[in-house]
Amino acid sequence: RGLRFGIMSRQAPLTCSGHTRPVVDLSFSEITPDGSFLISACKDGKPMLRQGDTGDWIGTFNGHKGAVWGATLNGEATRAGTGAADFTAKVWDAVTGDELHSFSHKHIVKAVDFSNDSTLFLTGCNDKKVRIFDLRKPEANPDELIGHGSSIKTLVYCEQSSLLYSASDDPYIGVWDMRQLSQVKKLNTGASVADIQLSKSRDILLAAHGKTVSFWDTETFLELSNVKFDTKIFSISMHPDMECFIAGGEDFKLYKYDYKSLTEKESYKGHFGPIHCVRFRRTENCTRPGRKTGHCVCGRLTSERRTACGERPPLKRKHRDG
Repeated sequence: RGLRFGIMSRQAPLTCSGHTRPVVDLSFSEITPDGSFLISACKDGKPMLRQGDTGDWIGTFNGHKGAVWGATLNGEATRAGTGAADFTAKVWDAVTGDELHSFSHKHIVKAVDFSNDSTLFLTGCNDKKVRIFDLRKPEANPDELIGHGSSIKTLVYCEQSSLLYSASDDPYIGVWDMRQLSQVKKLNTGASVADIQLSKSRDILLAAHGKTVSFWDTETFLELSNVKFDTKIFSISMHPDMECFIAGGEDFKLYKYDYKSLTEKESYKGHFGPIHCVRFRRTENCTRPGRKTGHCVCGRLTSERRTACGERPPLKRKHRDG
């Protein structure tokens, strides 16, 4: 299946076909010498790697035997991590596509993340535990963070502060000190948390819970502001320059809000199902939502058109030193 292009109001979206079930998670790498990269998690059990600027398919990580709920890339795009309904979390060589590690869990794994130096691999599981695997000693038992009362859906690691943020169906965000492996704070949201993200500067934590998006100071843990929507919000993302944020959810629409004034600037129609995940690329004005129809959608929030060309290469990318 090829790439589909179309013009929506005030933007030129690019649809990246290939998945056959809902896309539920997306993650960009940093900008590398080879460009940026995007990984998508899908209920079809086949996480895919794409070029981050064009959406061109690079390859598929084959090995899971169930829906893939979480996917992430390390900053250099040399490692990929996935979590799935087959009770495993896997680490992959993102250059060759080879499976490097497979970690068994006691339940479905829905959240994954790497530390900045890619030595730690973190997972969030339906058994209510966060696990921390040391990839320098992959055979060792992981450290465990226990405290949530329901299945963990998302987590974010902020290495510069040694804090891990986790969210579940509990009406709060868990804050963990990775040095002590203990919970140090609960940020009460009043509703189940669907998504959490950090700003590029790491000083603002965004959270989507119920019909609300809230913003938290990561030093004081105080709620700074919030925005109420008329629909349930499933995912949010902050522009790298913090000039705006985007949100998507149950009503099939992508919202763009000015961060300073917290006013709606635009909204975009065109999805044919709930939007499960939205992510800005780490730089530039590019965003990709994941939608229930099984596609990754790429669109700039300006009127500039985007194009993609070329054949689909194999998963083996050119090595960094090549």
